[in-house]
Amino acid sequence: MAEILFLVHRAPWPPDRGDRIRSWHMFEALARLAPVHVAALADNEADAALAREKMAPLCKSLAIEVRNASRPLALAQALLRGEPVSNRLFRSAALARHVDALIGRGEVSHIVAFSGQMAQYLPARFDGPVLMDFVDVDSAKFATYAEQDRRQPLHWIHSREARVLGAYEAEVARRTAASLFVSEAEAALFRSRSGLGPGRVRAVENGIDADRFDPATRLDTAGAGEGVLAVFTGQMDYRPNIDAVRWFAADILPLIRRRHSQARFAIVGRAPTDDVRALEKLPGVTVTGEVPDVRPWLAVADAVVAPLLLARGVQNKLLEAMAMARPVVASAAAATGIDAAPGEHLLVADGAGAMADAVCALFDDRAAAAAMGRAARARMIARYGWDARMAPLGELLGLPA
Repeated sequence: MAEILFLVHRAPWPPDRGDRIRSWHMFEALARLAPVHVAALADNEADAALAREKMAPLCKSLAIEVRNASRPLALAQALLRGEPVSNRLFRSAALARHVDALIGRGEVSHIVAFSGQMAQYLPARFDGPVLMDFVDVDSAKFATYAEQDRRQPLHWIHSREARVLGAYEAEVARRTAASLFVSEAEAALFRSRSGLGPGRVRAVENGIDADRFDPATRLDTAGAGEGVLAVFTGQMDYRPNIDAVRWFAADILPLIRRRHSQARFAIVGRAPTDDVRALEKLPGVTVTGEVPDVRPWLAVADAVVAPLLLARGVQNKLLEAMAMARPVVASAAAATGIDAAPGEHLLVADGAGAMADAVCALFDDRAAAAAMGRAARARMIARYGWDARMAPLGELLGLPA
């Protein structure tokens, strides 16, 4: 009988951030194919406890280890061993022993690894199919960081990580049955870097739960107040999100407030850094920190913004906003990978002036903004159901649905 080992860099429950949303729905899809053993890491004991309580009854077996590697130590170890820093940050001797013992008992027939950091736990030899869900081309992200930090001390570190991690990603892909990415753009980039063809490198896109993210759902009035409201949602200790909200608050919002003097900007998401918290000193800016549910903030948003200067794959924050029938203004980087028509389902703008103009256009014409929101939701329902997005897993693993 088939049994699947699912290796995942953050325990999938609760599905309240981009990586856990994808991994949770992947777990659900795998569990419909065969019993699943989950071996996962967690950022802290509280996250691990939540995941254990929810997932233990759903798994054939469950092992979650809390990672505690420090960045300076991980960097030093990676330099000594000539390996990616990313791997050292997600290394757990206890989890590695558990995985080796599980595979050694012969119970596992298929393996799915989620995120490149988990490739280090794959066995050197395994008879069954192995899928590697890289999600994004992480090495390309570090190459962009290196370019952005050209005059900073981090330049050398990010440049090295881009080079070493890129070589590691290609090596892993060559020894697995298939490598998965969140969008065709990411898959095409990896094909060009690795030399592997479409049969070995596939796009398995993200989806959206349109029943949960439904504008008809009755929600509380978080975010309600005087003045039009632009909302950004995301994990607020993640560098691309930090850079995006700093840019919007400092450079774009002042342009908007020249035309809409009471315009507000809400930054909604957990773990805001001190730099993000400091933005509340600017006129019209609110930083919520972690909220139990982002939907009330989306529901009252006059525009949802994604001014990301660096984005990889598909942005869940945009799928959620569009499913909630909110009008969206996104940078070209943030919109890449989403199968939607600019001007019909969302607005795409780059540069502070263009972004401010697009947001003001939505504020100025509420009827047109509402129509765009309705079109966006219809597109999400037609294109991005999770069951359809995860359907290729059965075929790739050779397991009937």
